[in-house]
Amino acid sequence: MRAITVKDRDAGVGGLALTELPHPHAAENDVIVRVHAAGFTPGELTWPATWTDRAGRDRTPSVPGHELSGVVTALGYGTTGLTVGQRVFGLADWARDGTLAEYTAVEARNLAPLPADVDHVTAAALPVSGLTAWQGLFDHGRLTTGQTVLIHGAAGGVGSVAVQLAREAGARVIGTGRAADRDLAGDLGVDTFVDLQAERLEDIGEVDVVFDVIGGEILDRSTALVRPGGTLVTIARPVTVHPADGRAVFFVVEPDRARLADLAARVRDGRLAPIVGAVLPLAEAIAAFTPDKRTPGRTIVRVAED
Repeated sequence: MRAITVKDRDAGVGGLALTELPHPHAAENDVIVRVHAAGFTPGELTWPATWTDRAGRDRTPSVPGHELSGVVTALGYGTTGLTVGQRVFGLADWARDGTLAEYTAVEARNLAPLPADVDHVTAAALPVSGLTAWQGLFDHGRLTTGQTVLIHGAAGGVGSVAVQLAREAGARVIGTGRAADRDLAGDLGVDTFVDLQAERLEDIGEVDVVFDVIGGEILDRSTALVRPGGTLVTIARPVTVHPADGRAVFFVVEPDRARLADLAARVRDGRLAPIVGAVLPLAEAIAAFTPDKRTPGRTIVRVAED
């Protein structure tokens, strides 16, 4: 099968190649998925799990990409809850070969059924962004109706989903980004937008929840905005500056079949729309790791036609 692989850690993006790999084997509780569309994070090449397995052993050449939508073609021993021929989407394990391939092996528990009226490209843009947004806002941030949430990167892949979920939950949403993001953020439902390059973040006042995807000095400055009893949540890096009278949480997204199914239902019903930017064939996926310009939405790799 064809796959994007990487085997030279020092080469960075230059080490990516379109190669032929053996067809994956379904271990116990695995399924084999014929990948129709896949998502990835450009920063994956810096993640330790891209290069080593859970025991710390070299696992190159490895396949990047961890979001997928496709069709089950085989079941491993003991696998339950899914069937051959079923449309599925979900999140592949960080320390195993990923989804930028024609076929991949995934633990069945990391996948959810995909409704027939949700296309594979849209579904592939949903697992990381959708689960991260939900877990950040509600599982860790404990956001409730009537509260105010500050969402950094409101027009980005995670931020745009977080805005939509927070609005549906009845929260007031303050979003940040660049000037070019203002209109999109407004369309998504942001009540107040802050241009981080031209406006003072500190002028927004106190909020109940900060949801950060940026890190750096923006994360540190945001701690002062958390009102007593509030929560600062970030996916960028461990927190070093904490709110004076509140919680601070750094987390890494976790698979969740039930939540994936809920997110897919929201997409199907028109209550949630992940933003898809460029859609590229597998042969052009390498170029997407180093885009020559910033574009809105997630870049998705179409591996097979529906």
